[in-house]
Amino acid sequence: MDFSLLGPVTVTTGPSAAPVELPLGPAKRRSVLAMLLLRPNATVSVEQLISSLWEDEPPAHARTVIQGHVSRLRAALAEGGAEDHGVELTTHSSAYLLRIPEALIDTQRFDQLTAQASPESAPGEAVRLLNQALGLWRGPALTGTVASPPFAAAAHALEERRLSAVEALARAHEGLGEHEQAVRVLHPAAVANPLREGLIAALMLALYRSGRQSDAIAWFHRTRQLLDDDLGVDPGQRLSAAYQEILRAAPTADGPQGGPESGGQPGVQQAPSTPSHQPSAAASAPAPVPELLPRPPAGFHGRVAELAELSRLALGTDAPGQGGAAGGSGGYPQEGGIALLTGPAGVGKTGLAVHWGHAHAAAFPDGRLFADLRGFSGGEAAVPAEVLREFLLALGTPAEQIPTSPEAASALYRSLTARRRLLVVLDNAGSSAQVRPLLPGGPHCATLVTSRSRLDGLIATDAARPVRLHALGPEDGVGLLGTLLGPARVAEDPEAARELVALCDGLPLALRAASAQLVARPRWRLARLATALRDERRRLALLSAEDTGVAAALRNSVARLSADDAQLLRALGAGFAREVNTAEAAALSGADPELIQDSLDRLAEMHLLDEEATNRYVMSDLVKLFAQGDGSGRGDGPGEASGLPSGEPPRGPEQS
Repeated sequence: MDFSLLGPVTVTTGPSAAPVELPLGPAKRRSVLAMLLLRPNATVSVEQLISSLWEDEPPAHARTVIQGHVSRLRAALAEGGAEDHGVELTTHSSAYLLRIPEALIDTQRFDQLTAQASPESAPGEAVRLLNQALGLWRGPALTGTVASPPFAAAAHALEERRLSAVEALARAHEGLGEHEQAVRVLHPAAVANPLREGLIAALMLALYRSGRQSDAIAWFHRTRQLLDDDLGVDPGQRLSAAYQEILRAAPTADGPQGGPESGGQPGVQQAPSTPSHQPSAAASAPAPVPELLPRPPAGFHGRVAELAELSRLALGTDAPGQGGAAGGSGGYPQEGGIALLTGPAGVGKTGLAVHWGHAHAAAFPDGRLFADLRGFSGGEAAVPAEVLREFLLALGTPAEQIPTSPEAASALYRSLTARRRLLVVLDNAGSSAQVRPLLPGGPHCATLVTSRSRLDGLIATDAARPVRLHALGPEDGVGLLGTLLGPARVAEDPEAARELVALCDGLPLALRAASAQLVARPRWRLARLATALRDERRRLALLSAEDTGVAAALRNSVARLSADDAQLLRALGAGFAREVNTAEAAALSGADPELIQDSLDRLAEMHLLDEEATNRYVMSDLVKLFAQGDGSGRGDGPGEASGLPSGEPPRGPEQS
């Protein structure tokens, strides 16, 4: 069992090769656990928890809410086998205590590894220990907790410890004479912390010792200007001393390495022979313009309102009746816009994102990046570090200069995108944590994320703006059939075309599969296929075309569910015709209404249900057929989720 605070707050259990993440619930519940983990084996009072969870006036029932969260945490930990690992959450009067072996908490392991490292006396061993310590970080500390001063202070303290470890790792590399490696360690941290003078000083010296004097001096002048502009102060002693050391020891710009070990002449101050701001030949070469978008989806139709909303969010385009205050210069948003396209399987999220990207290619002259994160593809999800490597290569970074640390690679990626006008499409995301390292750093970048999950965490921490995709209406659905089959064939029987749209639940993926059936059978009239689709036992099978179909897409969504949630989906599919509330769902499943409410919320979050109003959930006909497990003739229901194949064939742009 592993408890993580160095990134998203998570608890995982099971073998290290295939860990399982425990469902911790909403942000406040994760925050309760985080506060207990920050003070392991010590009591934390209810008053401390209340002040941490509510920045403003807490509600009158705050104690009851805390008790509920603790109760749910106990249940989740028990389900994960906490007792077998010596973990126990106990109550002590008006306080709580988490008894836990501290080796199970990543912050404790991080501190132990950094304490053992001695960069000066044992640099080789220090490199190993510090790399292991920094490898525990998976993003900003305490991600997923509430935004309150206590958690902000705790996250800041952890980040300070991380930066200290980065500086120690660089010193260890310097002790081994590995100056280029020290630069690779320090550069991403310096980009992310441009006013941390000690970090900049260490980077300057590492750059100089690796033969890059002009780069080192450029960092000094850049930092001096930032200190003056932002704080109105001059460089401090450590930064100034590093600058003077470089000037004293270096005979020429970018010449032999300085310092005592290189035979430089102390006491001789020599300015660089070329201006420090003059770009090198490599730097002046035109940057590559990556084009990673898939080809545009064939026969795209409709989605006028959604396309306009994407333009507003990603480009800062004025909404009707509004001025230009919302956008930045040149029509760009003042901060890099993140649009989050969500909706059920097969609704056309990927197709919409790719179509919009091609339609607005001119707005992104520095390139368009695309990655399928495989969050709902049935196999292994994409690892952010691997995607970062592909992005960095596409942006022109030589393979040997890509940092091995995921955090360093992410920082380098942000620095490379800081001044570019890029479109980044992150398709088929499985979680917010998978997306965050891939967000570009520049105010002129736009990011489109697609997911079957709502990704509330990305909205909370990164100000992503959701664009919910619903099924196509009758007119747009018939219009899509017309673009795929030809308007003449649809005009032969418009009533059958409208029935096909209804039988396909208005899902573009289903309509494309139905069109494939008709294109392959040119003598069939639309009414013949509509008649076949009325048979619920055959409908899902007919709405498939080789590796593409509604059943395959839904199977990948259901594979992400817990056994209890999958069982509830099966019960709902068999037990109600159109809509249900919590009490009715509890009666159908025979479970506790309080637990059922959480399950309903998770099914809605995955768009397997639609919460049309408070406590009123609706299931589409195709999801209902899939949930019953007999729609495709292949045992595709949720009860078989654990026996699904390990992977699915690659998806086309219209599938998700």
